[in-house]
Amino acid sequence: MSLVPFDDRDGWIWLDGQFVAWREAKVHVLTHGLHYASSVFEGERMYGGEIYKLTEHTQRLFQSAEILDFEIPFTVAEIDQACKDTCAKNGLTDAYVRPIAWRGSEMIGVSAQQTKIHVAIAVWDWPSYFKPEERAKGIRMCWAKYKRPSPESEPVHAKASGLYMICTISKHAAEKAGYTDAMMLDYRGYVAESTGSNVFFVKDGVLHTPTPDCFLNGITRQSVIALAKSKGVEIIERHIKPEELSGFTECFVVGTAAEVTPVAEIGEYSFTPGKLSLELMDDYAKLVRRELVPA
Repeated sequence: MSLVPFDDRDGWIWLDGQFVAWREAKVHVLTHGLHYASSVFEGERMYGGEIYKLTEHTQRLFQSAEILDFEIPFTVAEIDQACKDTCAKNGLTDAYVRPIAWRGSEMIGVSAQQTKIHVAIAVWDWPSYFKPEERAKGIRMCWAKYKRPSPESEPVHAKASGLYMICTISKHAAEKAGYTDAMMLDYRGYVAESTGSNVFFVKDGVLHTPTPDCFLNGITRQSVIALAKSKGVEIIERHIKPEELSGFTECFVVGTAAEVTPVAEIGEYSFTPGKLSLELMDDYAKLVRRELVPA
């Protein structure tokens, strides 16, 4: 299958308040966001014409920008509407939505107070993040080389581009070794998250999930917790040591792209996709498609 580059596609991208032909949506090579990772972004999904948790995503985009010390020159409502309009402009009702905000090219250097803040929104078709046959039997993961940093060393609660550098390195290494993804520990050695999704474990019908104190408390993560609670499932948020994985029977990862995906293996530990994982996978699929109203 040939790769279709993201800079050579038909369609429209919303850029700084107006629609630009896809191939013309460009930035200069000396853009601060490229050199110093001064950019924040969101990943959202539209299902059947509705973007799931749109305002929550937009609010997080603004919060991330504030953490990186810049102000988005639009309102939350304006970005919400622009996301909807971009999907409509491209004729999509089921799509991945990518808003991004970044510092421009007015200054190159660590100091960048006078840079213009740009905002763009692109949308495109996006099937399942993992192959269907992998999701059915559970994906295989290895341990990542790099760890999630301390809140004292990075702005860990911003969805900032720079924080994904170690994710790309780790995912590439995993795929090179024949795995689908990698599980990351945090700076203390506790289980944190995968390269792009949060993780849950099952033991005796109880859900255990790492405390998000040095990584994002994902919007999908919050939705799955709410779904589990509506089913009467106990949720325990805590620090989890890697060796504890031997005591869990099920595991799954969650995220906007991953949705709810069972895991069969993390390094030396194995799991069997079971009743709770599969039920939550099905419930989440119904929820985002508005086929299920949470209790």
